[in-house]
Formats: sequence, C-alpha cells, structure tokens
Amino acid sequence: MTPKEMALAAVKALDSKKGADIKVMEVTELTSLADYFVICTGGSNTQINALCDAVEEALEKEGETPLHREGHRGGIWVLLDYGCVVVHVFNDEAREFYSLERLWSDGKPVDLGEVLGER
Repeated sequence: MTPKEMALAAVKALDSKKGADIKVMEVTELTSLADYFVICTGGSNTQINALCDAVEEALEKEGETPLHREGHRGGIWVLLDYGCVVVHVFNDEAREFYSLERLWSDGKPVDLGEVLGER
C-alpha cells in the first residue's frame, strides 16, 4: 500500500465507526515524521478505542501493523504510528487544545469527498 492508500483506508475505518470531523493532511514536504496525518474526533473513551481498533483491523488486513500505539490509557488522545502515516484520535477538548490542523497548517489538505461521500 502507498502512504496515501493507507491514510484513506484509515479514513474509511474511522468513518465506519462514526468518527467526527475526519481530516487528512499531507505533510511529506514539511517533516520526516510522516507523509500523512489523519485526524479524527471521538465522542467518548469507548468510541476513541473503537475508532483505533477499527483502523488497526482495517490496516492489518492490508498487511500493515502500527509501529507504535500511544495514549490508549488516557482516553483523550490515541496516536497510531504507521511510519508514513500517523493517525490521531482525540476527544473534543484535546483536539482543540493540541490544534494539529493549526500547527501543521502548511500541510496540504487531502480531499476526502470521494472517500466519505457528500454529506
């Protein structure tokens, strides 16, 4: 899978569990940390865990396993690091506090219209 295909597969998995405000930013030209950041909001600790489990399951089916999973005990922000793709799942307050979209505003937003459909 290409990094973009991985990011879009993560988006589909997040959407399948009703993740809110899903965004993908291409950061290839800005950092060596990853090619894509996937950002999503979950409404509760339970939903955040379900969202992350769905991403892990979907990508595992494609032969991709996370290099690192961080934050699962805290329940406010979980990070799944796949090397070229990093998935961030926040609760509302943590997403607003960390404001990754603002921090990485030089990143290129990925159009998710075809993946998520018109809403």
